[in-house]
Amino acid sequence: MLAQVHFPQSLSGEELDRYLSEGWFRMGQTIFTTNFLNFKQQFYSAIWLRIRLKECAPTRLEEKLIRLNSGFSVELTKAKIDQEKENLFARYRAQVSFEPSSSLQALLFGRATENVFDTLEVTVRDNGKLIGCGFFDLGKKSTAGISSFYDPDYKKHSLGKFLIHQKILFSRDRGYEFFYPGYFVPGYSPFDYKLKIYPTAQEYFDLATSRWQPMHQFSADETPLAVMHRKLEALSQQLKSLQVPSSILRYEFYDANLVPDLSHMELFDFAVFLQYFDFFENAINSLVVYDVRDQRYHWMIVKSVWKSDQLAQADDSYAAHLLKVEEEVISATDATEMAEILAMAIRSKVFSQKLG
Repeated sequence: MLAQVHFPQSLSGEELDRYLSEGWFRMGQTIFTTNFLNFKQQFYSAIWLRIRLKECAPTRLEEKLIRLNSGFSVELTKAKIDQEKENLFARYRAQVSFEPSSSLQALLFGRATENVFDTLEVTVRDNGKLIGCGFFDLGKKSTAGISSFYDPDYKKHSLGKFLIHQKILFSRDRGYEFFYPGYFVPGYSPFDYKLKIYPTAQEYFDLATSRWQPMHQFSADETPLAVMHRKLEALSQQLKSLQVPSSILRYEFYDANLVPDLSHMELFDFAVFLQYFDFFENAINSLVVYDVRDQRYHWMIVKSVWKSDQLAQADDSYAAHLLKVEEEVISATDATEMAEILAMAIRSKVFSQKLG
Protein backbone atom coordinates (compact mmCIF):
# COMPACT_ATOMS: atom_id res chain seq x y z
CA MET A 1 0.00 0.00 0.00
CA LEU A 2 1.11 3.56 -0.70
CA ALA A 3 -0.57 4.86 2.47
CA GLN A 4 -0.76 2.71 5.61
CA VAL A 5 -0.99 3.09 9.36
CA HIS A 6 -0.25 0.56 12.11
CA PHE A 7 -1.28 0.67 15.77
CA PRO A 8 1.49 -1.06 17.76
CA GLN A 9 0.72 -2.11 21.32
CA SER A 10 4.46 -2.27 21.95
CA LEU A 11 7.48 -1.42 19.85
CA SER A 12 11.06 -2.61 20.32
CA GLY A 13 14.06 -0.65 19.14
CA GLU A 14 14.65 -3.18 16.37
CA GLU A 15 11.04 -2.86 15.20
CA LEU A 16 11.26 0.93 15.08
CA ASP A 17 14.51 0.65 13.09
CA ARG A 18 12.75 -1.58 10.55
CA TYR A 19 9.78 0.74 10.16
CA LEU A 20 12.01 3.78 9.70
CA SER A 21 14.20 1.97 7.16
CA GLU A 22 11.09 1.28 5.06
CA GLY A 23 9.90 4.89 4.98
CA TRP A 24 7.51 4.89 7.95
CA PHE A 25 7.23 7.52 10.68
CA ARG A 26 5.50 8.21 13.96
CA MET A 27 2.11 9.92 14.20
CA GLY A 28 0.77 10.11 17.76
CA GLN A 29 0.97 6.53 19.03
CA THR A 30 0.65 5.09 15.53
CA ILE A 31 3.28 4.60 12.86
CA PHE A 32 2.45 5.38 9.25
CA THR A 33 3.75 5.81 5.74
CA THR A 34 2.51 7.95 2.89
CA ASN A 35 3.94 8.97 -0.45
CA PHE A 36 1.69 11.87 -1.46
CA LEU A 37 0.63 15.12 0.16
CA ASN A 38 -1.94 17.83 -0.56
CA PHE A 39 -1.06 21.40 0.35
CA LYS A 40 -3.29 24.26 -0.74
CA GLN A 41 -5.06 22.12 -3.34
CA GLN A 42 -1.77 21.07 -4.91
CA PHE A 43 -0.48 17.47 -4.86
CA TYR A 44 3.14 16.65 -4.06
CA SER A 45 5.38 13.65 -3.45
CA ALA A 46 6.59 13.01 0.10
CA ILE A 47 10.28 12.07 0.02
CA TRP A 48 11.55 10.42 3.20
CA LEU A 49 15.01 11.39 4.46
CA ARG A 50 17.67 9.97 6.72
CA ILE A 51 21.13 11.07 7.78
CA ARG A 52 24.15 8.76 8.02
CA LEU A 53 25.46 9.85 11.40
CA LYS A 54 29.02 8.62 10.97
CA GLU A 55 29.36 11.07 8.07
CA CYS A 56 28.14 14.13 10.00
CA ALA A 57 31.35 16.14 9.88
CA PRO A 58 31.13 19.61 11.48
CA THR A 59 29.67 22.23 9.15
CA ARG A 60 29.59 26.01 9.12
CA LEU A 61 25.87 25.87 9.91
CA GLU A 62 26.52 23.71 12.98
CA GLU A 63 29.24 26.08 14.19
CA LYS A 64 27.02 29.10 13.59
CA LEU A 65 24.11 27.57 15.51
CA ILE A 66 26.28 26.63 18.48
CA ARG A 67 27.82 30.10 18.58
CA LEU A 68 24.43 31.81 18.17
CA ASN A 69 22.94 29.90 21.11
CA SER A 70 25.98 29.60 23.37
CA GLY A 71 24.36 31.76 26.05
CA PHE A 72 21.47 29.34 26.58
CA SER A 73 21.37 26.17 28.68
CA VAL A 74 20.55 22.86 26.98
CA GLU A 75 19.26 19.77 28.76
CA LEU A 76 18.40 16.32 27.44
CA THR A 77 16.04 14.08 29.45
CA LYS A 78 13.18 11.60 29.11
CA ALA A 79 10.23 13.25 27.39
CA LYS A 80 7.51 14.68 29.60
CA ILE A 81 4.53 16.85 28.71
CA ASP A 82 3.70 19.59 31.17
CA GLN A 83 1.89 22.92 31.10
CA GLU A 84 5.08 24.89 30.52
CA LYS A 85 5.73 23.00 27.28
CA GLU A 86 2.08 23.16 26.24
CA ASN A 87 2.13 26.93 26.66
CA LEU A 88 5.29 27.23 24.57
CA PHE A 89 3.82 24.97 21.89
CA ALA A 90 0.66 27.13 21.78
CA ARG A 91 2.78 30.26 21.24
CA TYR A 92 4.72 28.53 18.49
CA ARG A 93 1.58 27.11 16.89
CA ALA A 94 0.00 30.56 16.64
CA GLN A 95 2.75 31.93 14.38
CA VAL A 96 3.51 29.12 11.91
CA SER A 97 2.09 29.07 8.39
CA PHE A 98 1.15 25.37 8.41
CA GLU A 99 -1.40 23.59 10.60
CA PRO A 100 0.34 21.68 13.43
CA SER A 101 -1.33 19.49 16.04
CA SER A 102 -3.75 21.16 18.40
CA SER A 103 -1.53 20.40 21.41
CA LEU A 104 1.55 18.47 22.47
CA GLN A 105 -0.71 15.83 23.97
CA ALA A 106 -2.38 15.34 20.58
CA LEU A 107 0.96 15.40 18.78
CA LEU A 108 2.66 12.71 20.87
CA PHE A 109 -0.26 10.62 22.08
CA GLY A 110 -3.37 11.27 20.01
CA ARG A 111 -6.15 9.52 21.92
CA ALA A 112 -3.76 7.18 23.73
CA THR A 113 -2.37 7.62 27.24
CA GLU A 114 0.67 5.29 27.15
CA ASN A 115 3.79 5.87 25.08
CA VAL A 116 4.96 2.82 23.10
CA PHE A 117 7.95 4.83 21.83
CA ASP A 118 11.18 5.50 23.74
CA THR A 119 11.09 9.29 23.56
CA LEU A 120 13.63 11.87 24.71
CA GLU A 121 13.35 15.64 24.86
CA VAL A 122 15.91 18.40 24.44
CA THR A 123 15.07 21.73 26.05
CA VAL A 124 16.67 25.14 25.64
CA ARG A 125 16.38 27.79 28.37
CA ASP A 126 17.34 31.43 28.65
CA ASN A 127 18.04 32.15 32.33
CA GLY A 128 15.51 29.49 33.31
CA LYS A 129 12.87 30.50 30.78
CA LEU A 130 11.86 27.68 28.39
CA ILE A 131 12.42 29.00 24.86
CA GLY A 132 12.75 25.78 22.82
CA CYS A 133 11.91 22.10 23.01
CA GLY A 134 12.25 19.10 20.71
CA PHE A 135 11.26 15.43 20.89
CA PHE A 136 12.89 12.42 19.27
CA ASP A 137 12.49 8.64 19.48
CA LEU A 138 15.17 6.01 20.04
CA GLY A 139 15.46 2.76 18.14
CA LYS A 140 18.34 0.32 18.48
CA LYS A 141 20.47 1.74 15.67
CA SER A 142 18.35 4.73 14.66
CA THR A 143 16.74 7.83 16.09
CA ALA A 144 13.83 9.83 14.64
CA GLY A 145 13.14 13.52 15.10
CA ILE A 146 9.47 14.03 15.91
CA SER A 147 8.93 17.71 16.63
CA SER A 148 10.75 20.94 17.46
CA PHE A 149 9.12 24.18 18.60
CA TYR A 150 10.32 27.44 20.09
CA ASP A 151 9.39 30.87 21.38
CA PRO A 152 8.65 33.16 18.39
CA ASP A 153 10.48 36.00 20.17
CA TYR A 154 13.72 34.04 19.65
CA LYS A 155 13.25 33.40 15.94
CA LYS A 156 16.58 35.03 15.03
CA HIS A 157 18.36 32.29 16.99
CA SER A 158 17.24 29.58 14.52
CA LEU A 159 16.15 27.42 17.43
CA GLY A 160 14.30 24.96 15.21
CA LYS A 161 17.52 24.07 13.37
CA PHE A 162 19.50 24.21 16.62
CA LEU A 163 17.19 21.66 18.25
CA ILE A 164 17.51 19.29 15.31
CA HIS A 165 21.28 19.57 15.47
CA GLN A 166 21.23 18.81 19.19
CA LYS A 167 19.26 15.61 18.50
CA ILE A 168 21.70 14.62 15.78
CA LEU A 169 24.77 15.34 17.91
CA PHE A 170 23.34 13.26 20.77
CA SER A 171 22.59 10.39 18.36
CA ARG A 172 26.00 10.54 16.69
CA ASP A 173 27.94 10.74 19.95
CA ARG A 174 26.15 7.67 21.31
CA GLY A 175 26.89 5.51 18.30
CA TYR A 176 23.57 5.47 16.48
CA GLU A 177 23.83 4.88 12.73
CA PHE A 178 20.92 6.90 11.33
CA PHE A 179 18.80 9.92 12.17
CA TYR A 180 15.42 10.22 10.44
CA PRO A 181 14.04 13.79 10.19
CA GLY A 182 10.83 12.84 8.33
CA TYR A 183 10.10 13.89 4.77
CA PHE A 184 10.74 16.85 2.55
CA VAL A 185 8.42 17.93 -0.26
CA PRO A 186 9.93 18.85 -3.65
CA GLY A 187 8.27 22.03 -4.88
CA TYR A 188 6.95 23.01 -1.44
CA SER A 189 9.54 25.14 0.32
CA PRO A 190 8.50 24.96 4.02
CA PHE A 191 10.29 21.60 4.31
CA ASP A 192 13.45 22.63 2.44
CA TYR A 193 15.29 23.49 5.68
CA LYS A 194 15.86 19.76 6.23
CA LEU A 195 18.02 19.61 3.12
CA LYS A 196 20.56 21.97 4.72
CA ILE A 197 21.24 19.66 7.68
CA TYR A 198 24.47 17.76 6.96
CA PRO A 199 23.62 17.59 3.23
CA THR A 200 26.55 15.38 2.29
CA ALA A 201 25.38 12.73 4.78
CA GLN A 202 21.77 12.64 3.60
CA GLU A 203 19.92 9.84 1.83
CA TYR A 204 16.41 9.68 0.42
CA PHE A 205 14.04 6.72 0.18
CA ASP A 206 13.52 5.80 -3.46
CA LEU A 207 10.01 4.34 -3.74
CA ALA A 208 10.77 2.84 -7.15
CA THR A 209 13.52 0.61 -5.72
CA SER A 210 12.61 0.60 -1.99
CA ARG A 211 16.21 1.58 -1.33
CA TRP A 212 17.96 4.54 0.27
CA GLN A 213 19.98 6.54 -2.23
CA PRO A 214 22.56 9.34 -1.75
CA MET A 215 20.85 12.72 -1.84
CA HIS A 216 23.06 13.97 -4.66
CA GLN A 217 21.30 11.45 -6.94
CA PHE A 218 17.85 12.92 -6.27
CA SER A 219 15.98 14.55 -9.14
CA ALA A 220 12.72 16.45 -8.70
CA ASP A 221 11.75 15.27 -12.19
CA GLU A 222 11.79 11.67 -10.96
CA THR A 223 9.52 11.93 -7.91
CA PRO A 224 6.80 9.25 -7.85
CA LEU A 225 4.08 11.78 -8.65
CA ALA A 226 6.06 13.31 -11.53
CA VAL A 227 6.74 9.89 -13.06
CA MET A 228 3.10 8.80 -12.66
CA HIS A 229 1.86 11.96 -14.37
CA ARG A 230 4.35 11.59 -17.19
CA LYS A 231 3.51 7.94 -17.79
CA LEU A 232 -0.24 8.52 -17.69
CA GLU A 233 0.11 11.46 -20.07
CA ALA A 234 1.96 9.18 -22.49
CA LEU A 235 -0.88 6.65 -22.23
CA SER A 236 -3.48 9.38 -22.74
CA GLN A 237 -1.72 10.47 -25.95
CA GLN A 238 -1.66 6.91 -27.22
CA LEU A 239 -5.38 6.52 -26.48
CA LYS A 240 -6.08 9.79 -28.30
CA SER A 241 -4.36 8.42 -31.40
CA LEU A 242 -6.76 5.46 -31.21
CA GLN A 243 -9.81 7.79 -30.87
CA VAL A 244 -10.30 6.83 -27.22
CA PRO A 245 -10.89 9.90 -25.02
CA SER A 246 -9.35 9.95 -21.56
CA SER A 247 -8.52 12.29 -18.70
CA ILE A 248 -6.00 12.26 -15.88
CA LEU A 249 -7.51 12.91 -12.46
CA ARG A 250 -6.10 13.56 -9.01
CA TYR A 251 -7.74 11.34 -6.41
CA GLU A 252 -8.47 13.36 -3.29
CA PHE A 253 -8.93 10.36 -0.98
CA TYR A 254 -5.51 8.84 -1.69
CA ASP A 255 -4.68 8.88 2.05
CA ALA A 256 -7.97 7.46 3.35
CA ASN A 257 -6.11 4.37 4.63
CA LEU A 258 -4.55 6.61 7.30
CA VAL A 259 -7.98 7.19 8.88
CA PRO A 260 -8.14 4.75 11.84
CA ASP A 261 -11.68 3.55 11.12
CA LEU A 262 -10.79 2.86 7.47
CA SER A 263 -7.27 1.49 7.88
CA HIS A 264 -8.37 -2.15 7.65
CA MET A 265 -10.14 -1.72 4.28
CA GLU A 266 -7.06 -1.47 2.02
CA LEU A 267 -8.61 1.27 -0.08
CA PHE A 268 -7.42 2.54 -3.45
CA ASP A 269 -4.48 4.86 -2.63
CA PHE A 270 -3.01 6.20 -5.86
CA ALA A 271 -2.94 10.00 -5.99
CA VAL A 272 -3.46 10.13 -9.75
CA PHE A 273 -5.18 7.86 -12.26
CA LEU A 274 -6.36 7.79 -15.86
CA GLN A 275 -10.08 7.63 -16.61
CA TYR A 276 -10.93 6.58 -20.16
CA PHE A 277 -14.69 6.97 -19.96
CA ASP A 278 -17.10 8.65 -17.57
CA PHE A 279 -17.60 7.13 -14.14
CA PHE A 280 -21.12 5.92 -13.46
CA GLU A 281 -22.97 6.35 -10.20
CA ASN A 282 -23.68 3.17 -8.20
CA ALA A 283 -21.50 1.15 -10.56
CA ILE A 284 -18.28 -0.75 -10.72
CA ASN A 285 -15.86 1.24 -12.89
CA SER A 286 -12.38 0.80 -14.31
CA LEU A 287 -9.32 3.02 -14.38
CA VAL A 288 -5.59 2.84 -15.07
CA VAL A 289 -2.68 3.72 -12.78
CA TYR A 290 1.06 3.68 -13.22
CA ASP A 291 2.98 2.12 -10.33
CA VAL A 292 6.60 3.27 -10.01
CA ARG A 293 7.38 0.28 -7.79
CA ASP A 294 7.08 -2.26 -10.62
CA GLN A 295 7.20 0.27 -13.49
CA ARG A 296 3.97 -1.01 -15.01
CA TYR A 297 0.55 0.27 -16.00
CA HIS A 298 -2.32 -1.46 -14.19
CA TRP A 299 -5.89 -1.65 -15.48
CA MET A 300 -8.04 -1.94 -12.36
CA ILE A 301 -11.70 -2.49 -11.59
CA VAL A 302 -12.81 -0.31 -8.67
CA LYS A 303 -16.01 0.07 -6.71
CA SER A 304 -17.39 2.77 -4.48
CA VAL A 305 -17.51 2.07 -0.75
CA TRP A 306 -18.88 5.51 0.12
CA LYS A 307 -20.45 8.36 -1.84
CA SER A 308 -19.00 11.72 -0.89
CA ASP A 309 -20.74 15.07 -0.63
CA GLN A 310 -17.36 16.77 -1.04
CA LEU A 311 -16.87 18.89 -4.14
CA ALA A 312 -13.78 18.28 -6.24
CA GLN A 313 -11.12 20.91 -5.68
CA ALA A 314 -10.62 21.40 -9.42
CA ASP A 315 -11.71 20.05 -12.79
CA ASP A 316 -8.89 17.53 -12.73
CA SER A 317 -9.79 16.22 -9.25
CA TYR A 318 -11.97 13.27 -8.30
CA ALA A 319 -13.79 13.27 -4.97
CA ALA A 320 -17.19 11.75 -5.78
CA HIS A 321 -16.54 8.35 -4.21
CA LEU A 322 -14.19 6.56 -1.86
CA LEU A 323 -12.80 3.75 -3.99
CA LYS A 324 -11.65 0.20 -3.39
CA VAL A 325 -9.97 -2.10 -5.90
CA GLU A 326 -12.11 -5.09 -6.87
CA GLU A 327 -9.60 -6.71 -9.18
CA GLU A 328 -6.73 -6.05 -11.53
CA VAL A 329 -7.54 -6.89 -15.14
CA ILE A 330 -4.11 -6.70 -16.73
CA SER A 331 -0.80 -4.83 -16.55
CA ALA A 332 1.70 -3.67 -19.16
CA THR A 333 5.07 -1.92 -19.20
CA ASP A 334 4.49 0.09 -22.37
CA ALA A 335 1.98 2.89 -22.99
CA THR A 336 1.34 1.76 -26.58
CA GLU A 337 0.63 -1.79 -25.47
CA MET A 338 -1.75 -0.70 -22.72
CA ALA A 339 -3.56 1.72 -25.03
CA GLU A 340 -4.10 -1.02 -27.62
CA ILE A 341 -5.43 -3.39 -24.94
CA LEU A 342 -7.90 -0.78 -23.69
CA ALA A 343 -9.02 0.23 -27.18
CA MET A 344 -9.55 -3.37 -28.18
CA ALA A 345 -11.51 -4.12 -25.02
CA ILE A 346 -13.77 -1.10 -25.53
CA ARG A 347 -14.43 -1.82 -29.20
CA SER A 348 -15.07 -5.51 -28.67
CA LYS A 349 -17.14 -4.74 -25.56
CA VAL A 350 -15.06 -7.15 -23.49
CA PHE A 351 -15.44 -4.79 -20.57
CA SER A 352 -18.81 -3.24 -19.84
CA GLN A 353 -20.07 -1.25 -16.89
CA LYS A 354 -21.52 -3.48 -14.18
CA LEU A 355 -24.24 -2.02 -12.06
CA GLY A 356 -23.57 -2.43 -8.35
